[in-house]
Amino acid sequence: MNEPSGDKRSEYLTARQLADQLQVSESTINRLRRGGRIPALYVTDRIVRYSLKDVRRALGRNSERAHGEHEAAFVNDAQMGFDDLFVEFDEPDEP
Repeated sequence: MNEPSGDKRSEYLTARQLADQLQVSESTINRLRRGGRIPALYVTDRIVRYSLKDVRRALGRNSERAHGEHEAAFVNDAQMGFDDLFVEFDEPDEP
């Protein structure tokens, strides 16, 4: 029943430790948590811990979802040039 000490502790990180692992700022971690983009474990009202595995999984899903939406918008779309952007300026409006 007794688990070796350190096993559980190493699985959960503080915001600072998670920020170091993900190479972002601690404020970014807090913003992602408040926005519901990464899961957090609330030990108390003021003590928050993160599972690196769960956070990476959540960020991967968010990244895949955003990448999928971006890709879907441009599937079989030719690259646009300046001529495509300024088409409406070439044709004068009829009164």
